[in-house]
Amino acid sequence: MAERNWAGNYSYLAPRIVHPESVAELQSLVADAQRVRALGSRHSFNSIADSAGTLTVLDRLEPDIRIDAANMTVTVSGGTRYGTLAAELQRQGFALHNLASLPHISIAGAVATATHGSGDANANLAAAVAGLRMVTADGNLLTARRGDEDFAGMVVGLGALGIVTELTLDIQPSFDVAQNVFENLSWERVLDDFDNVTSSAYSVSLFTDWSGETIGQAWLKRRSSDSVPDVFFGGTPATEARHPLPGVSGSNCTQQLGVPGQWSDRLAHFRMEFTPSQGEELQSEYLVPREHAVEALRTMRRLSDVVTPLLLVGEIRTVAADDLWLSANYGRDGIGLHFTWRQDQPAVEAILPLIESELAPFATRPHWGKLFNADAAAIAPLYPRFADFIALANRLDPSGKFRNDFLDRTVFGS
Repeated sequence: MAERNWAGNYSYLAPRIVHPESVAELQSLVADAQRVRALGSRHSFNSIADSAGTLTVLDRLEPDIRIDAANMTVTVSGGTRYGTLAAELQRQGFALHNLASLPHISIAGAVATATHGSGDANANLAAAVAGLRMVTADGNLLTARRGDEDFAGMVVGLGALGIVTELTLDIQPSFDVAQNVFENLSWERVLDDFDNVTSSAYSVSLFTDWSGETIGQAWLKRRSSDSVPDVFFGGTPATEARHPLPGVSGSNCTQQLGVPGQWSDRLAHFRMEFTPSQGEELQSEYLVPREHAVEALRTMRRLSDVVTPLLLVGEIRTVAADDLWLSANYGRDGIGLHFTWRQDQPAVEAILPLIESELAPFATRPHWGKLFNADAAAIAPLYPRFADFIALANRLDPSGKFRNDFLDRTVFGS
């Protein structure tokens, strides 16, 4: 049986999948390969991680978590999952600035695609990268640190530059978080005061199916010392744990109801010890500049007749700007418009061009690891350093060893 991704919607075409047990073994493998890429936790919904040759999985490399308290960084193997790292950091009294919805995803894969958490002041997960080490096309190890030439182009590398074996991330002292869920917010009140909505907590997520006059849920993750309102923009507090999907038990979600706890047990939406779903879904996401947030939200509401029938749930999050060349928030604060679709890929792919066309006036960038329609001709103008990234890839991988059909379509344009 062919190896499949987490959602089951994509079967990897690579004729060979290997699990090197050392960096030296990986170096030899890469040096000898004609085509090779890294495969992480398989949470991408498209073919970004595939290869016409060999796929390498770094799950047999030890996490090798090393904390440098003097410089407030942690160094960790790229194949390590965020939940594993978060637990060890918390054990030693430290924290990351944020987590994605799922703690199950691999660090190198999330960084390579600019995956993010939420919060007006919180940049994506890749923005925490202070250094990295990767195996380049010749099998050698390249080490780079923040401030080095081209470093900002290497971090969100889409797997096109090499296989990242190790990352050094910024850390901070551990902190407590309390999470509250409010239900049935007024769309009108949210749109009239959007900035105050998203600044109301350390992290705010709005869950909606884009129809009707109310937003289904607002998840507020706040520092436990911050106050929580009795009513939130027309929404009332949930009285039991909620799941983003209506009618689904909240038992596998992180602790809610305002109970304070460790950041590592609250910033993600789902608990590490549970599988959040059976993978029977598809996902798309588009990042919109913050100044166009309300216009983009109104646009999506106008599309509800098309979008809602295919949607399990939508999520609205905010992400701070960064300086990483291919990050969807390069040079701009933004909002993420996330779509969790029913698993009907032909129907979903049929409406993506419409969504992208309607959001195009806002210079909207697609999430690299999810389903989208745009090609390199449409994407390149959205990134000021796009040509610089291509030049960097050509220099580090002149034979295109790390390229695949996805990158040829969305980046290299061939």
